[in-house]
Amino acid sequence: MTEGKDLLTVLWSGADVLRGKMDANEYKTYLLGLVFYKYLSDSYLAKVYDLLNDVKPDNLDEAQSVYEEAMKSEDAPDLLEEIKESMHYTLDPDMTYISMRNAAKDNSFNREKLQAAFNRIQESDELFNGLFADVDLYSNRLGTGDQKQSATIAEVIKVLDGADLIHTEGDVLGNAYEYLIGQFASETGKKAGEFYTPHGPAQILCRIVMLGQEQKKGLQVYDPCMGSASLMLSCRNYANEADFIKYYGQELMPSTYNLARMNMFLHGVLPENQHLRNGDTLDADWPTDEETEFDAVTMNPPYSANWSAAEGFKQDERFMDYGGKLAPKSKADYAFLLHGFYHLKQTGTMAIVLPHGVLFRGAAEGAIRQILLENGSIYAVIGLPANMFYNTSIPTCIIVLKKHRKGRDVLFIDASKLYEKEKKQNVMQDKHIDHVLELYHNRVSVDKEAYLASFEDIKANDYNLNIPRYIDTSEEEQEIDLHQLSESIKTTNKAIKESNATLLEMLGELTFSKAEIKDVVEEFISVFKEV
Repeated sequence: MTEGKDLLTVLWSGADVLRGKMDANEYKTYLLGLVFYKYLSDSYLAKVYDLLNDVKPDNLDEAQSVYEEAMKSEDAPDLLEEIKESMHYTLDPDMTYISMRNAAKDNSFNREKLQAAFNRIQESDELFNGLFADVDLYSNRLGTGDQKQSATIAEVIKVLDGADLIHTEGDVLGNAYEYLIGQFASETGKKAGEFYTPHGPAQILCRIVMLGQEQKKGLQVYDPCMGSASLMLSCRNYANEADFIKYYGQELMPSTYNLARMNMFLHGVLPENQHLRNGDTLDADWPTDEETEFDAVTMNPPYSANWSAAEGFKQDERFMDYGGKLAPKSKADYAFLLHGFYHLKQTGTMAIVLPHGVLFRGAAEGAIRQILLENGSIYAVIGLPANMFYNTSIPTCIIVLKKHRKGRDVLFIDASKLYEKEKKQNVMQDKHIDHVLELYHNRVSVDKEAYLASFEDIKANDYNLNIPRYIDTSEEEQEIDLHQLSESIKTTNKAIKESNATLLEMLGELTFSKAEIKDVVEEFISVFKEV
């Protein structure tokens, strides 16, 4: 059985084959795609073996042999029909990962077979439509010509063979996949902002939206800027009925959308609980023929992005109740916030990561912020450390929103100093995350850490939510003891005089072989005596 650490080692070593041939943002697609294909293939063989023998196989080579024999029998059509019903896809014996690995080992692998396997899976069910579209097996990045390109993929296949994706316990596989995504985010730097939220902010955000909803069966989680779906999937860790969570997500980038779909499967999310779409969140709202209000809304949208801000949006239900104001064309932050808030249930919680500018910028943003505050919609503001995210070094904040709550007070938390510096990024450790949640849960003022501002406080500040207006984190300068300072100066001066005297005495004992050197040293001594 491959346990956590071993699995991570094997999976990540697959990147070594591709590293150097292309940048990390490109080879992540190959590695994550091939890991997912292996998972689907291995799961398929295990299911076939179980159907035929009523037990899981000890190893996949045995399952491959059994499947090859079964496909020669007259019962093959019935077997394929049964497995299609449960797995939603079928594979010929020569399309399995085991078959590809065997070919790779005897140097007969050809990418055409793998492409055929990809096509079979994608065409089997709408659920898998276009899933491997970004895994370009014909790219010159893999090498020049068919032979070299096939050889590169074959090498990755051989390396990944060491990963047992069938006998892993619990959520080990999903966590391993999440680890890979995080590693790629670290390597790809600024490009990673579109698909991954770092661990610290993600855990704070998800724990907050799950508070009070841990027991809910059939919980609905929504992320309209889902990236790799990491935020939504993190909510599983804090739910007592995790297997029944329904996920609703939308993502603009097709490759990232496919990554989210793979991530869902590798975390064991059933197809009927996945409701993911590839689309522009602001221009194409969530379809009204499906659920449109959700228990938990998680968001880490692109910061200060451009959007059309067309006049027609003033009649859009998402944006129409904010004094006829829209988020500026050059800063869509409030457009994303209002979109997510519109889709929040009356009893739910929303948490969104945004740059600090949304807390204090004026004009249309100030007007929208004022209405949100007057309605009691903003529940908490949490300032995060700078250099936390891969796509920006600026400090960000988490804004927590609720609907129809009692009161209009806002809890401010300054977590800007709760981090450890690691390589390129600042990292919030578990102790930092726990402390933020403790402050959030207690909801009381704590000197230099948290402040529960009344609505009157906020109004007096002209609806400006800039955290330093509410939490003073400045440190008082230490009082200077002048008497002690005087004594210290006297001691220092005495030591300097004694040292100078010793030096002059040593210089006076010198002898010289040349007259000109003696003249220079004596001149230095006379100058030194005057200092």
